[in-house]
Amino acid sequence: MQKQSHENVILELTVRNHPGVMTHVCGLFARRAFNVEGILCLPIQGSDQSRIWLLVNDDQRLEQMISQIDKLEDVAKVVRKPVRSHHVQ
Repeated sequence: MQKQSHENVILELTVRNHPGVMTHVCGLFARRAFNVEGILCLPIQGSDQSRIWLLVNDDQRLEQMISQIDKLEDVAKVVRKPVRSHHVQ
């Protein structure tokens, strides 16, 4: 059996900034055995929100993961972006 390779994509999440929000997001990935290649989280200046960037594999489960992330109480927005066009802002 040949292993399929998948491109990486970035999920940009806007979340409420409070202790435990990263645990909720990462726990969702862990429970579904979905690997996260990289994580960056920064507070949004002048706001009670943070932005989380997740580098993940673009495989057949990703759309379902995005749907599940969007249902989390602390997540205000999820945007899927290709790696090549993304700059941290």
